Amino acid sequence: MLRRAVGRHRRAAGLLVGRRRFSEETVRLTFVDQSGAETVVPAVVGKTVLDAALAQDIDIEAACGGEMACSTCHVILEQGHFDSLGKPSEEEQDMLDLAWGLTDTSRLCCQIKVEPSFDGTKYTLPEEPSL
Repeated sequence: MLRRAVGRHRRAAGLLVGRRRFSEETVRLTFVDQSGAETVVPAVVGKTVLDAALAQDIDIEAACGGEMACSTCHVILEQGHFDSLGKPSEEEQDMLDLAWGLTDTSRLCCQIKVEPSFDGTKYTLPEEPSL
């Protein structure tokens, strides 16, 4: 009886049932590195842009692991995409103040949840400081 209840719960939650996996909706995001090279990666809707970058080995540090305790996942967005996201939280703005190469359209990609409308959007990695 317990086994049936667990099975129903998993099916209702859209989780793994038996050996079948339910597909997750994905969109394509483009990361632009410091040299201008573009890399298109799949991103799961509902996860963060940082999750997509790390899953595809994009050269982004994310020192805090996406906990908004640093600014190493800072990316630069195109104006239209930036405007569509709404304002960053006060905590994100505080972290962005510490970011190298800050621009008017900078965001922390750990704070951006992927939406279906993001298909084709670009995320530019800021130039690294020369020491």
